[in-house]
Amino acid sequence: MRGGVRSRAGAALCVVGLVATAAAGCGGGVDQRAVGVVRASWGDPQNALEPANTNEVQGGKVLDLIFRGLKRYDPRTGAAENMLAEKIESDDAQNFTVHLKDGWAFSNGEKVTAQSFVDAWNYAALVDNRQKNAAFFAYVDGYEKVHPVRGEATAKTLSGLAVKDPRTFTVKLRTKFSTWPDTLGYPAFAPLPRAFFEDHERWLRKPVGNGPYAIDAYTRGSVMRLSRWDGYPGPDKAENTGVELRVYTDNNTAYTDLQAGNIDLVDDIPSTQLRNVRKDLGNRYINQPAGIIQTLVFPLYDERWSKPGMEKVRRGLSMAIDREQITRRIYRGTRTPAGDWTSPVLGEKGGYQAGLCGEVCTYDPGRAKQLIREGGGLPGGRVTLTSNVDTGSHRVWMDAVCNSVNNALGDDHACTVNPVGTFADFRNKITQQRVTGLFRSGWQMDYPLIQNFLQPTYYTDASSNYGKFSDARFDRLVDEANAESDTGKAVAKFRDAERVLTALMPAIPLWYQNGNAGYTGDLSDVTLNQFSVPVYERIKVK
Repeated sequence: MRGGVRSRAGAALCVVGLVATAAAGCGGGVDQRAVGVVRASWGDPQNALEPANTNEVQGGKVLDLIFRGLKRYDPRTGAAENMLAEKIESDDAQNFTVHLKDGWAFSNGEKVTAQSFVDAWNYAALVDNRQKNAAFFAYVDGYEKVHPVRGEATAKTLSGLAVKDPRTFTVKLRTKFSTWPDTLGYPAFAPLPRAFFEDHERWLRKPVGNGPYAIDAYTRGSVMRLSRWDGYPGPDKAENTGVELRVYTDNNTAYTDLQAGNIDLVDDIPSTQLRNVRKDLGNRYINQPAGIIQTLVFPLYDERWSKPGMEKVRRGLSMAIDREQITRRIYRGTRTPAGDWTSPVLGEKGGYQAGLCGEVCTYDPGRAKQLIREGGGLPGGRVTLTSNVDTGSHRVWMDAVCNSVNNALGDDHACTVNPVGTFADFRNKITQQRVTGLFRSGWQMDYPLIQNFLQPTYYTDASSNYGKFSDARFDRLVDEANAESDTGKAVAKFRDAERVLTALMPAIPLWYQNGNAGYTGDLSDVTLNQFSVPVYERIKVK
C-alpha cells in the first residue's frame, strides 16, 4: 500500500487533472509544510505526462520520479546500468533478447511484464497516437509500417517486437545498432500498465507508474505533489516521504523563496544571483558539469533561411557571437563556450572533441560580416531571437547575444529579442513552426552517447529536429556509426557527421551548461545527476 504524504493539518490532497488549468477550491495551497517532503522549484510541462510524449526537462523530471525502465543511468557517472532488465543479449547487434527481473509492479499493484513493455512501445510508435518520441522506436523492425512518413499506418504493431513469456521479449532492429541497449534508460522506453490503455483519459488525469513515487495531485500553474510509494521494489527507494514540485514563472522569485525558507530546493539559480550565491548558500550551492548544450536553431522550414547560399549567413551569425565574453560576464563559471554540438561530459572516448566546430564557433566580427554579405544578407535585413523567459535567465543572455551580433555587424537594429512568456507557450510555437527567426533549443542528453546529441536533433524528421534540417550525408554517417560494433570507429563517424553541421550550421552552438542548484539547511544528501536534475529520491529532510 502506498504511503501517503502527511501534512501538519492532516488534510487530504485533492486530485486535479494533468491537462486542466489551475482550479479553485483545491484546499491547502502551496504554503503548507508537509513532514519529510522536499519542496522544489519546477515549471509546468508542455503536455500530459505520457512517457513517449514528453521530451522536455520539466515533464522529464516527473517521469523520472514515477517510472523505471530496463536501464537507469548512474547519477554520478552516467553509465547505463540494468534496472528492470536482468540481462539483454545479442549475438549480432541487431537481434536482442530482453530478460526481466522478477518482483516488479506498478503502484496500482499490477505486475510489470514483458507485455507491459511491448504494449507501451507499440503505442509509442503508432502514428495514430502522435507521440513526440515515436522516432526513438524507428530502429525497431516494422516502424515504417506503423509510422509512415505519409499516409495511414498499414500495421498497428511493430513486427520487430515479440513476447516470449511473462519475463522475456525479443527485439529485432532494422539495422545494427551496437549501443542500442544503452538508450533504454530514456523514459520513452518505460513500461505502461493496462490502465493506460483501458481508460486512457483517466490515466492521463493521474498517471500510474512503477517508480519510487506516485502522483497525488497536480494543479497546473501551481503545484504537483508526489508521495513515496512504499511498495516500490527497486534498489533506489526514496529517502524522503515525498516531493512537492512548485511552479515558478520567475526563477528570481524561486531564489528569494529559497532564502526565506519557503522552499527547500532550487535547481535553476538566476544569473543575476550568481555573484552572491556562494555567500548566500555556502556549501549548499552546487555547480557541476552536465550533459547540456544550449543552441540557437534556424527555422529551416522557412525558405528564407534554407535557400542556397544561406549556410554562409548562418555561419556568419555564429561568428558574430562573442561566447567567451557572454559566459564570463553573465554566467560566472556556470557555462563554457561551445566548440561542438555535444558535451564535454562525454569525454573523448564518448565522442566529444574540443574545438571540432573550429573557426565557425569563434568570434570574428570581420569574417562574420563578410560571410553574411556573401550569403545574401539577413532575411529582410533583420534577425530575431526567441525563447521563453520564465526560467533560465533567458532574456539576459538573448539581449547579450543580440548586442554581440549588432556590434559585429555595425547595426544596432540587426538583431532583436522576441520573448515568450511561458515555457509551454514557447514549446507550442516551436512545434507548430510559428517561429520565423532563431530560437533557443538547449539539449539535455537523454542518455550519455554522442548519438543522442546528434540523431534526435539533426537527423531528417527526427523527434527533436525542430528546425527541420535535412542532409543525406549527415543521415548516412549517423546510420553507419550506429551500425559499427567498434566504439572507436562509431565515434569517428559521428564526428564526421558533426563536420557536416559545421559546414551547414543548422543550429549555432552557444555554450555547455553546468547543472547548478541551491538548497536549505533542512535538506541533506542533495546531488545532481549528469543530466543536471536533482536526485530527488536520495534527498533527506531533517
